[in-house]
Amino acid sequence: MSFRGFTYRLRPSALQEESFAQFAGVCRLVWNLALEQRRHHWRNYQARTGDNLNYVTQARELTALRREVDFVRAVSQTCEQYALKALDDAYRRFFKGLGGYPQPKKKGVNDAFTFNGREIVVERLNRRWGRVRLPKIGWVRFRMTRNLSGKITEATVRLTPLGWQISIGCKDCDVQDFAKDGTVGIDRGVAVPLMLSDGASYTMPEMLAVLDRKARKAQRILARRKRGSNRHALARRRVVALKAKAARIRKHWAHETTTAICRNYGTVVIERLRTRDMTKSASGTMENPGKNVAQKRGLNRAILNVGWHQIETMLFYKAHQVVKVDPRFTSQTCSCCGAVDSRSRKNQASFVCTTCGFHANADHNAALNILHKGNTPVVEPSARMALKRELSGKPEILGL
Repeated sequence: MSFRGFTYRLRPSALQEESFAQFAGVCRLVWNLALEQRRHHWRNYQARTGDNLNYVTQARELTALRREVDFVRAVSQTCEQYALKALDDAYRRFFKGLGGYPQPKKKGVNDAFTFNGREIVVERLNRRWGRVRLPKIGWVRFRMTRNLSGKITEATVRLTPLGWQISIGCKDCDVQDFAKDGTVGIDRGVAVPLMLSDGASYTMPEMLAVLDRKARKAQRILARRKRGSNRHALARRRVVALKAKAARIRKHWAHETTTAICRNYGTVVIERLRTRDMTKSASGTMENPGKNVAQKRGLNRAILNVGWHQIETMLFYKAHQVVKVDPRFTSQTCSCCGAVDSRSRKNQASFVCTTCGFHANADHNAALNILHKGNTPVVEPSARMALKRELSGKPEILGL
């Protein structure tokens, strides 16, 4: 069984936008009330009723709340129940150590609500447009960029900086099976985001550089606006929209790239990179200020622009197997003879081995080393031993 999500941009009327805001506000209220009940009143509730606070008991109290409050009853009960289910799942993940403690939702940040798949109907109007029927809202037009496939399980309406959008989840979709055979090593970088051991490379879309320049210009305009004014709010929305569009393009590129890789190779070997630690600020403290702060800030921005962690997450649920190896010395090791020497890395693009004379693209050579580490058990040298041999002029040999 396969699952797939289809995201479309909605074109609601003014009255429908008001309904969207009402639905999102009530679902946010249900989440916050249920969270407060679980945080502070679970002992009293257990002593009074003898039951534990969970989805079933809170759904029962939601029914009583709907009988008493009109604006809560005006919203679809399914959306409110999905909010309680999401809170229950968040607690389960927290107790399993898979996530943080659930937090209250805020207006303008968590504006979303979910319907069950059997409650909605999707129709195509013409080549570009379609419409979806939502309970208690009616038919809403949306830009139908691709056809749905499979059985609809649920639909989530969410407010983004680019407007309202709907994400429709389907199961039993017609998805091409990913490969189960073949192994490839991937070197993640900044100049070349992804370099494969077979020589293929993937670069970021050029539109991201254009949007980055526009965002920088918009941020300079925002800095000159008076806080609290209408012009400040307008400039802020402009910056947020540009950032959101860049994030959407980056995510789309990551999906296309990882899908292409996983359809050709079943096993993917990547480096064990700690992106959060690598992108920490170098500013330091007042007593011990950092060095090259501006350069480090630029490097952090370039790493985050590529989205290493996002690519790794997608590979983990698309590839048949993902192997993570030690990243040390992958860029200084010769993929031909195994010699380790920092002088072999001439510059960002070229690698010339000082021992055997092997020359290749530096990123391709690193991808080959990553592939070798994933396929062959090797003896990893310690950093101190490699440094000592480098200073003595003797290359370090990997493997036995």
